[in-house]
Amino acid sequence: MRPLRPIVLATLLLAVALIAPARAEPYSGALFDAHLHYNDEAVASFPVADVLARMQRAGVRGIIANSRPNDGTKALAAARASALTVVPFIRLYRNRADYNGWFADETIVAMVQDELARGTAAGPYRGIGEFHLYDSANANGAVAAKLMRLAQERNLAVLAHVDDAAIDLLFAHAPRARLIWAHTGIGGVPVERVRELMQRHPTLIGELSYRPGLTDGAGHLAAPWRALFTEFPTRFVIGSDTWINARWGDYEGLMRAARVWLGDLPPATAQRIAWGNAAELFGLAEPK
Repeated sequence: MRPLRPIVLATLLLAVALIAPARAEPYSGALFDAHLHYNDEAVASFPVADVLARMQRAGVRGIIANSRPNDGTKALAAARASALTVVPFIRLYRNRADYNGWFADETIVAMVQDELARGTAAGPYRGIGEFHLYDSANANGAVAAKLMRLAQERNLAVLAHVDDAAIDLLFAHAPRARLIWAHTGIGGVPVERVRELMQRHPTLIGELSYRPGLTDGAGHLAAPWRALFTEFPTRFVIGSDTWINARWGDYEGLMRAARVWLGDLPPATAQRIAWGNAAELFGLAEPK
């Protein structure tokens, strides 16, 4: 077989390049970070002015603030940056020991009630969490059930780091609660299972930080997730999950990565996931 002449080969390569789908530009609109922590270990390394500047440079115009302890959330709420809306949540952790037993600790309920009564400089608390359940059966703990019912009664959203089995258990206590599922599952719950839970629970919202399988090796949106977002465009939000200082150090990089895969969606769907769904959840106006 005779080799192709250079001019023929160049023509073929050009034709392939023209046929191949062009990658969309990254999403450039406002972002709402629906999973952000300003924990006690971050305060010394990343003062409030610094984290506000990082968010501004990243184009983040709204956040769910939840921190261990709640002092970090109060500090962000008190900063009252003109370009940032802070939606404060009550975290259930006064210290690291609370991670493993909060669901059966009545003093946590008292702490939540106290925080609700006091509020923040940015206004009343709008939600509870993030909380973890390392064993889904603990979703039936007395305190877990009590706080889910409280959230439903007070119209508070809930941010929960749980597996798919716990989603059903938590909703059994409060079927109308607004539940934000941190990472949309632990360990990469299959897309089919996520779809099933979205269909069963109309107030379930998936948060997308640390989500295995969401993107391909180049950071672009995987086809199964594109299909899911097309089916449920109003049911997902983005987040950074700044649970350790390294995540704060790369905050702008995390948001750039989100903008890449958001750019693979139709503009209206990208805007909903980037900003609109969270804004609707908390009654926020479109940023100017």
